[in-house]
Amino acid sequence: MHIVVCVKQVPDWDIPPSSFKVDEAAKKVTPPAGVAPVPSQFDTIGVEAAMRIKDQHPDTKVTIMSMGPDSARDVIKHSLAMGADEGVLLTDPLFDDLDWYQIALVLSTAAKKLEDVNLIVCGRQAVDWDMGVTGSGIAELLGWPALTIAKDVQVKDGTVVVERVLMDGFETVEAPLPAAVTVSNELGEPRYPKLQQIMQAARKQVTVWSAADLGLDASSIGPGARKLALERLYVPVSDTQVELIEGDTPEEKAGNLVKKLAEAKLI
Repeated sequence: MHIVVCVKQVPDWDIPPSSFKVDEAAKKVTPPAGVAPVPSQFDTIGVEAAMRIKDQHPDTKVTIMSMGPDSARDVIKHSLAMGADEGVLLTDPLFDDLDWYQIALVLSTAAKKLEDVNLIVCGRQAVDWDMGVTGSGIAELLGWPALTIAKDVQVKDGTVVVERVLMDGFETVEAPLPAAVTVSNELGEPRYPKLQQIMQAARKQVTVWSAADLGLDASSIGPGARKLALERLYVPVSDTQVELIEGDTPEEKAGNLVKKLAEAKLI
């Protein structure tokens, strides 16, 4: 069995939001200098889900796939240290500033190139944009079932069995393999790599593929092929006005408040 886990490198999600700056002209978020990027929180939980399956089925191969700059090797290596077997880095200038559809297209195309993939695991959402559609988009493009927001993932007799998180409880669903699954934090904390595993991960193979290696070009992943247009990126301005209601007694204050509300046509 072959499992692919998609892992994204993001700005450190544990630092205060006020530390980030928004460049409205460039429509980009700038993280503070000197803070190293990290794996997206839900994606490492996805690696944990894959490793639990590997614990039960030792002949399972787990491949970590990440799209981004060369620095994304770090999140791949972290996942390899958790026990995954191989890594694939998708890096190319054409991969910059893609929308959710184009990201799903690149990842699903890379999964096809691997050929023998039975299960793709993603986090329920990335902690930077929080859109939560990449996993479902990959499944749609591959024509596979999509099982989302999982707190438990099991593989049994050619099917994947998932316990999903609902607003008011849980439900158990299953689908035939191949399939795509997105996992949530309810699955539990990801395992922490030990020193020996970190040293072993440094020797594990990371394959690098460009857009040309995947047979993709600007006609499919360029700006003209975007499905979603980013119109504006900005920090919303909140303007709060406070007016104190005067009065010598509680009754007088209440009466003055009623007059103010009536003047504002709120009552």
